[in-house]
Amino acid sequence: MFENKINIRNKKASFLYEFIEKFTAGIVLTGTEIKSIRMGKANVADSYCFFRDHELWVRNMHIAEYDWGTYTNHDPYRERKLLLTRRELKRLEKKVNEKGLTIVVTRLFLNDKGLAKIEIALSRGKKEYDRREDIKRRDNKRNLDRLMKR
Repeated sequence: MFENKINIRNKKASFLYEFIEKFTAGIVLTGTEIKSIRMGKANVADSYCFFRDHELWVRNMHIAEYDWGTYTNHDPYRERKLLLTRRELKRLEKKVNEKGLTIVVTRLFLNDKGLAKIEIALSRGKKEYDRREDIKRRDNKRNLDRLMKR
């Protein structure tokens, strides 16, 4: 029905964080924001989630102003509310209050109905040596693939 080509990823997050659990959440958006997302003008590279009054919000997610928006245009960096079930929210809030866990945005996409959804991950920051191990593993895999191809 709806052709989905919007899939904005946060590549930096998988390098800096170890994902424990992933969730898909809806976002409360204005009209010009969804139009801008459908044009592919969004960035989730530095965005993260936080709790305010037992509700989950996303911060630092950049959605560019809509080109044909007038005085009704939105603030590109405004905080946006995320929509999850109450059970998921309680579980996430309990986990985030533990030491060292945070919620990062991994990707922004449009579902089959054309609604904007966001994939978030409960995560723990990687240490420097973990990152080095990931780089070594990736390089070794790339070299093996090259050798196998020949």
